[in-house]
Amino acid sequence: MHNDDRIVICESPDIDEAVDRLNEAFNEKRTIIIVGRCRVDYHGRASSKLEPGERIVIMKEDGAVLVHRSKGYEPVNWQPSGCILQALREEDCLIIKAIKRAPREVVTIFFDRIHFLSTFKLMDEGEFSLYASEEEMRRAILMEPSLIEEGFKPIDYERRVKPGFVDIYGVDKDGRIVVVEIKRRTAGKEAVLQLERYIETLKRSLNKEVRGILAAPVISRDARQTLLSLGLDFRRVDPKKCSEILKRKEEKKILDFFRHFTNA
Repeated sequence: MHNDDRIVICESPDIDEAVDRLNEAFNEKRTIIIVGRCRVDYHGRASSKLEPGERIVIMKEDGAVLVHRSKGYEPVNWQPSGCILQALREEDCLIIKAIKRAPREVVTIFFDRIHFLSTFKLMDEGEFSLYASEEEMRRAILMEPSLIEEGFKPIDYERRVKPGFVDIYGVDKDGRIVVVEIKRRTAGKEAVLQLERYIETLKRSLNKEVRGILAAPVISRDARQTLLSLGLDFRRVDPKKCSEILKRKEEKKILDFFRHFTNA
């Protein structure tokens, strides 16, 4: 058995050890993986039975449960987040119950053989980005400034101003200073107010007119009203399009490299 503060690994544990490890993990809200031979009963809005077989069971710190077979990506049985999890011994069987309270649904897993049991205290605060992150959106805009508007010329990015950092700092076709604030999700009222703070700071320090542009895939209704009242602009910038721009640029770099290599 491997055991430290964050990871516990048990190979072929007996039933009593498995029960102890599981209930300890439930109390500590750990992520759990079990590999072994089990059958599964479900009772709730309907009912089902899964006959015995070797499977992977995953139980997450939020109470979600997934029973996987050796093929396919979808679980054959599952329970959503928020379940009450219990482990107990009944004769020579490890029983795990995942109970959803409303509407009441119960998944019961019966293990008669356990090959592997592991519990983890996982640290995961990373943001999931389906296409481009805000940093990647900024890179795409710097590569193709027309995403903001024709004639826009970036001068600097992550420029320090008193309230924080300006995402992109540049000038428009008429030579006016432009501050661009980027959001990869729906831009809310706070994003507009943040942009306004940057603009007011720059106006005071430069004694010049400063335009503000909020770049995001979508803007909320109250944010749009605030934006209009402050005389700022909104540009719809799609993270997917930004991702495609970065991909094209990367592919071009690779092609240019091979052309140079083959012509050398």
